[in-house]
Amino acid sequence: MQTQTPRTLASAASAAALVLLLAACGTEGGTGSGPGSGSDTVSPDLPVAGTHWTIGAVTVDGRRSAAPDGARVEFTKDGRVRGNSGCNTFGATVAVRGETLTVGPQEITAIGCPADRQRFETELMKALTGPLKGKLAGEALTLASADGRAGVELAAEADVPLRGTTWKIDGLVSGNTASSLPAGSGDKARLVFGADGRVTGNLGCNNFSAAARVEGKTVTIEGPAATTRMMCTSPQMRLETKLYELLDGPLTYRLDHRTLTLVNAEGEGLGAKAADAKAGATGGTSDGTDGQAPPASR
Repeated sequence: MQTQTPRTLASAASAAALVLLLAACGTEGGTGSGPGSGSDTVSPDLPVAGTHWTIGAVTVDGRRSAAPDGARVEFTKDGRVRGNSGCNTFGATVAVRGETLTVGPQEITAIGCPADRQRFETELMKALTGPLKGKLAGEALTLASADGRAGVELAAEADVPLRGTTWKIDGLVSGNTASSLPAGSGDKARLVFGADGRVTGNLGCNNFSAAARVEGKTVTIEGPAATTRMMCTSPQMRLETKLYELLDGPLTYRLDHRTLTLVNAEGEGLGAKAADAKAGATGGTSDGTDGQAPPASR
């Protein structure tokens, strides 16, 4: 019995040493800086989804081009990127992995636009594709290719309020159907709901002003509108007549970021988008007359 004691103690000592060695290895793996140390953690995905981004500029082959008004993009939570180049609307798949956004093949409408907007659109489609390294700094997001010769500059775009925003009318609504404005009706139609309790603007030809009461999600245009007395083209006059008919009585309004929809009880109404600040957004009081003659009662 006594001759076996040293072996038993030696075995116990060896086992204890092995436990200490394994513990030491585990400690090294958690505190070191080399591979397997635990310090090479995956970066969290850039929080780009759910924000509306204004496109400020794109760079292709080292050449930077400023974006036109209306160029915007949005990354959705279901893996899509969609936006407007300032000319056409586009969409694609997008995968966000850490700081890398990989944009798939693009789908785009084919509306003809002025040459400068077409050129920018071509540059944007070249820059916003493939794997791009993202960098988020405050409200600014930059996307750049691996070689740095292509990239997109974005800025977070805030929602806009009903009042004080210049709403550019761009379509008509009938039930679940939305349509563009009639051909030849121009792009003058707009509304401004002021903090002074009035709505002013232009409905296609003449400037107008009327009392507007806002309660909850309802806007009620009250009393006769005061208007200028200009003659315009037939499409403009027809649009104006249609909009005056729509803007009569209570209307339900819906705000979605920079889009406004106004519909009456029959489901007839209009759609509008917030004009860019440099395109003439107004302040807290209504003033949508564009410097024309003062309105007369309609």
